[in-house]
Amino acid sequence: MMRVSCKSKINSKQKADSFPVCFSLNSLKKIFGRNEVGKLNKPVFLSYPVPFTQKQKKFIERVCEELEGKGLQPRTLGVTDYDMDAPLTAIRRLMVESNGLLTIAFRRAYIHDGTGKPNSDLENVQSYDISEKWLTSPYCQIEPAMAFQIGLPILIFREKGVMADGILEKGVIGTYLPEFDLDDDLDIYFKQQEWKQLMRKWVKLVDTVYENKGCPPKLY
Repeated sequence: MMRVSCKSKINSKQKADSFPVCFSLNSLKKIFGRNEVGKLNKPVFLSYPVPFTQKQKKFIERVCEELEGKGLQPRTLGVTDYDMDAPLTAIRRLMVESNGLLTIAFRRAYIHDGTGKPNSDLENVQSYDISEKWLTSPYCQIEPAMAFQIGLPILIFREKGVMADGILEKGVIGTYLPEFDLDDDLDIYFKQQEWKQLMRKWVKLVDTVYENKGCPPKLY
């Protein structure tokens, strides 16, 4: 592996071990968000609940690899970025620095036996069964809504079994909301046209945001 030396002159009052000796090129790319050809990767906000199964962990790792392979830098609060402010303030700050949002709505909480609108006594309002359904993290609702408000391109993938409510309902954000099954083979899933076409369209929008951010505002 090629290495880059970082040498500095040290006076008598400075300790030698307080200076970095060297960094690998790969570590420098990660620090500064650069890809193999030295170009800056475009930051994108990657939103997902903390995985609690190996399948979820492997899926999100594969998603990160796919994004990095397209010249994007996935950023997630509490994983790649940390902030001492209130969560919503920190999320907004990171989102402003991003060029798009990708949400992976993993399963989080399981409803064994449940009813929506229970004991309803209003006309034309009926109860409905929500047994054996999953809920995702509330931040999978909050973060896409925040991204929508500042005009970022949004793409949401929902794990099979997660309730399609709120922003996860079809048609709410105006784009197709694909569902994925973690029991399927990952290699096959990421080679499917659904994944490829949706990512291709979203990445194109991310590129547009990135280019537009570099342009001055037009007053005429």
